[in-house]
This record gives sequence, structure tokens and C-alpha cells, in this order.
Amino acid sequence: MQFAEIGDIGIHYRVDGDPNGAPVVFANSLGTELRLWDAMLPHLPQGLRIIRYDKRGHGLSSCPSAPYSMGSLIRDAEALLDFLEVRDCVFVGLSIGGLIAQGLAVKRMDQVRALVLSNTAAKIGTPSIWQDRMNAVRQGGIEALADATMERWFSKPFRASPDHLLWRNMMVRQSVDGYLGCCAAISGTDFYTPTSGLRLPTLGIAGSEDGSTPPDLVRETIDLIPGSRFELVRRAGHLPCVEQPVEYAALLQQFMADIGHI
Repeated sequence: MQFAEIGDIGIHYRVDGDPNGAPVVFANSLGTELRLWDAMLPHLPQGLRIIRYDKRGHGLSSCPSAPYSMGSLIRDAEALLDFLEVRDCVFVGLSIGGLIAQGLAVKRMDQVRALVLSNTAAKIGTPSIWQDRMNAVRQGGIEALADATMERWFSKPFRASPDHLLWRNMMVRQSVDGYLGCCAAISGTDFYTPTSGLRLPTLGIAGSEDGSTPPDLVRETIDLIPGSRFELVRRAGHLPCVEQPVEYAALLQQFMADIGHI
């Protein structure tokens, strides 16, 4: 386990693979931490410098009091990459991680050479939806949202297996302040205008059974970026790297090969 002191918070991160390899950075979804990518990583090619981290309020990173701004989450990622001396990475962001990816790409073209926007959008939900969720968490904890969230996160066959309980447990064990803080950040974010100005290689990935960011929503955002490509992972919900790790890794590998990152 590694910890980077960034300003007034600490970010838990992990680096795997070749320390001199081409960098690939992974940013997680709301309610998960860096183990989100565990099943998929062994299927990536050798020689990459793989960087994962827990955003503020999640996993083993610091948990400031809610609410958070999207700007603060982007600055955390920016500062971590500066700390690790990362330039020209492929940044893979899933859900809120995809919002962080979009904001970082706009801000730091030197850090990000290509994007993978997975199960995300330029704007996710509405302020009223997020307010309802935050109210439910304040009244009943994260547990109050857990069952409904599993239905959005996973396909019906996966929910029928005990494996989905690992992700339910991960979600409900996150800090309430961290969860609420990131909900507030998502609620206040609309990146349609800045994302439409991006000009870098971009891969969009959606899950056919995703109830949080449906395929049409993901495609709408990917289409904002000229020259981008879109891939649909079937038999997967909001976390296709969990349900279909081999296919997900193959999509990443092909994209990185096509842009000359590997």
C-alpha cells in the first residue's frame, strides 16, 4: 500500500507492472475502491505502468467532510500524477471516474494523451435525483441504497451469484461522508461544453444492462469528441470490468495498440 500526501489529504494508490512502462491510470466509480479493476488487470499486456488510486472519501484515502466539488476530485488526480511524475497517460475513468477523466483532460493535456470513458457521461443524473439519494443516505446510511444500486450495477445473472455481494459489501462499507461528498460533486457537474472541446483519442465503453449510465447516454457523450469510438459490452451492467473482465481488457488493449501506446 502506498500513500501520497497531497495538500491537506492523503491519497491511497497502487502501482503495478513495469515502473518504466507506458502509464495507464484507472479511476473508480462511486462506492468502490481500487480493487474494482482486480479481475481485469491480469488480462492486460505486460510492460504497462498501471496506476490505481482511491478518490477522496473512498477506500483508504482521506475522507474530508462533505460536500466535495468535482474540481477538488480533479485536483487530487492531477496532484497524484504530478507526484508520480506521470505524463502522456491513458486515463481510464468509470462513472464518476469518467467525469474526473474529462475534467483532467481539459486541464492537463500534458498528463493525458488518451481517454477511456467507461459507463459515464458529461452529465450524470439531475440535481434532484442526487438530492434524493443523499437524503436517503443521511436517513438510512448507504445500506438504504444498496439493493437498488446492485440492480443498476449488475446484470440479472450476475446478481444471482454470490459474487455480487462482495460489491454490495464494498459499497456499504465506504464512508458516509465520502459517499455524500462525491454525490454532491456529481450533482454539480455538467461537462458538455468542455468535453465537446476535447481533441484526443477517446474510447467509450458502455454495458448493455447498465441502469446507471445507459448505453445511449454514454454514446451521446462519446460523440462529443471527434474521432472517438464506442464499444458496447453485452451481458454487463455499470461495472463491465467486473462482469466481463476479459472482454474489457481486450478493448483496452486494442485501443492502446491502435494509438501507439503499446
